[in-house]
Amino acid sequence: MNGISPWAAAAAKELAEMEHVLFEHSTGGVIFKVCLSSDSVWIAAELPNGGNIAFRPVFSPGPSLEVSRFRTNDSGIDIWLSSDAGMFETNIKFEHEDEPVLRYTTSLKPAKDLYVPFWPRDILATTKNGKVENTAGQIHASQWGTRSGFIYMSMTRPKSSSVLYLQNLTALNDYCQQTKTSLGDSVGGSWPELGFALPPANEKPLQSGNKVIINDAFVTFATPFPETEPEMISRYLDMLARVYRFLPLPETSYQHWPEILEKGLKDLIDSPGCWTQVGGHQYFNAYVSDYTTPPEIMVQLAVLLPLLDYVEWSGRDLDVMKTVKEGLPAFYDKKIGTITRWLPAAEGKLEGEEEQKQPGVMDSWYLHHPLLNLSRLALKGDKVCEKLFLDSLEYAIKVARHFKYQWPVFYKMDTLEVIKEETAEGMGGEKDVAGIYAHVMLQAWELTKERRYLNEAEKAAKTLQGVGFQIFYQANNTAFASGALLRLYKITKNEMYLNLSYMCLAGIFRNTQLWDCNYGYGKNFPTFFALFPLNDAPYTAVYEEQEVFCALHDYLKHAEGIEVLPSVRLLIAEYIRYLVDRAVYYYPTMLPKDMLEEKPKTGEVDPKLWIALEDLQNGWLKSGTVGQEVYGAGNAFGILPRHYLQVPGEEFLIYIDYPTSGFTARKNQNIHFRVLGDQRLTCRMMIVKTGTTKLPHFEVSGSGTKDVLKAKNTKNGNIEFTLNGNQQINVRWNK
Repeated sequence: MNGISPWAAAAAKELAEMEHVLFEHSTGGVIFKVCLSSDSVWIAAELPNGGNIAFRPVFSPGPSLEVSRFRTNDSGIDIWLSSDAGMFETNIKFEHEDEPVLRYTTSLKPAKDLYVPFWPRDILATTKNGKVENTAGQIHASQWGTRSGFIYMSMTRPKSSSVLYLQNLTALNDYCQQTKTSLGDSVGGSWPELGFALPPANEKPLQSGNKVIINDAFVTFATPFPETEPEMISRYLDMLARVYRFLPLPETSYQHWPEILEKGLKDLIDSPGCWTQVGGHQYFNAYVSDYTTPPEIMVQLAVLLPLLDYVEWSGRDLDVMKTVKEGLPAFYDKKIGTITRWLPAAEGKLEGEEEQKQPGVMDSWYLHHPLLNLSRLALKGDKVCEKLFLDSLEYAIKVARHFKYQWPVFYKMDTLEVIKEETAEGMGGEKDVAGIYAHVMLQAWELTKERRYLNEAEKAAKTLQGVGFQIFYQANNTAFASGALLRLYKITKNEMYLNLSYMCLAGIFRNTQLWDCNYGYGKNFPTFFALFPLNDAPYTAVYEEQEVFCALHDYLKHAEGIEVLPSVRLLIAEYIRYLVDRAVYYYPTMLPKDMLEEKPKTGEVDPKLWIALEDLQNGWLKSGTVGQEVYGAGNAFGILPRHYLQVPGEEFLIYIDYPTSGFTARKNQNIHFRVLGDQRLTCRMMIVKTGTTKLPHFEVSGSGTKDVLKAKNTKNGNIEFTLNGNQQINVRWNK
């Protein structure tokens, strides 16, 4: 038996007794009835197998709610209502897919200045006779903080459908700006009262006469009930992609990354705040002007690898890479037999103000991330990095076996004593470390061809079964895990690993922000499809986003020739498209000075420096509170090689904001490549001038059509095209 609130009890009684139906619609096995009660408009949904769930697009306290007029059409109903609170308008629409998508959008024009001390949630699970306490359901995942305003659940009594509810929080910006409220944790609840509730407005009222949107919900359904974890995960990805296609997606802008990269490279090399010196070697600081923390190997490699990507793309020779490489062997501890997090020669600077800031203490993921990057350098022929990598593997295996492939948060490197076991009480340790460990072992197997490393990868991967959405501890490591599991599937043909890779991706997309925060300081930068670095982080972070971006590119490369879920291809491509637009706003040079934290936690923030901030915060909070992140400098160096295609002998680059594959440039002014993603969505292609001469005439066509795509000339002399995803593109030009 479920306890319920008085509002739910009253609503359930009215729902059971309502007879007057304004509109009825049936699609995908769900029967929808739009009804009016004394204080609400309800959309009652009769689900297969006896399930019932009701959605409330309109609520007005008190019994004064009346319909002024309504208008029906084939796809839904529009209703205008009046009450003591003001005038409401709600638009209810049903999209026709294999499974239905319901959307309801509601606006309020207050009759008086209104405070909103409380608002009930807009979903109520019921039985046909209104017994909400006799229903049961499982909430698989829901909003945390300012992530997407969603809830994903399945009805278990009666055993019926899964439901994905997503509130388009972008539409609520005006409400938050007026009332100075936040949309964090606005979607949630517990069974049977769920969904969205307006953030309480106790300090500033809604202004009379100003129309604001107070609800914009998308809901989709799927049957039958998911009986297994893989079914639950794949259904989430499919339902999210289905709803995504109907969202009002924000426009993106072209960012000129070649110029951004040059500015960032200059400041990275020349700024004294980015460097420290120990034992005759120069090392990157983690944060600008942070001279109190010892050098970390993760920081050195997190910058070095994106620099390598850029050098391979551009053909340039960067002395800074030699500087970084020369300092790497000093991180090896011969006594323990592994690389260490902190530079041993400088560990004495640690003051222990945090659990991990103690000599000899390891954060579990910190061991494997540098090993992964060392392995990448080793596979490219770097013998110094190969030795550091191979010499550290036995220690990594010893740790993995000691903890039975379930790593704590912090442990002592010499004794393996656990310093901190769980991320939070009852939540276990860093669950995605098993995935990045598997990645490291796969790299070792590829480098040495020794079967035991592949066996280790499989042992670790199998421990991830049953973890579900809790797989996500840190975004970049979860993304690396997804790629490792996909590789294991390709090697072994064991479908379990493919399903586990989907589980990692579901964890990533569950931690994104599918809305644009345009209130407070949020007006100064886009946030749509931003990714949070930790499962409980209150801000988005440049380093984790940049590495997830690269890892998802790699995932699509490994997925070539494999039938992965179409929803996976759609969501990955769209995340990448929005990151390429958003990422430039991590640089403080792109933001108003008044929104930057003056006293960050670590180091200092220099508003003129093209070094990214670690953190972009919720709209009412200043950003850069953690610091200016040197190890996030890989941002531009990761984007440029993946999104600018070079044409030998020509004074232009081909830029595409979607991931691509199979690029070939022929001598007869003919280019072919494949745009990835979903054909129902579009992306931007730009012919970018690199010289002084006028661009030639281009003809661009896509697979399946002989029509030449329309070109648009930009103010700076570039040429822009709109492409659909998942098609072959042909580009011709005449000199």
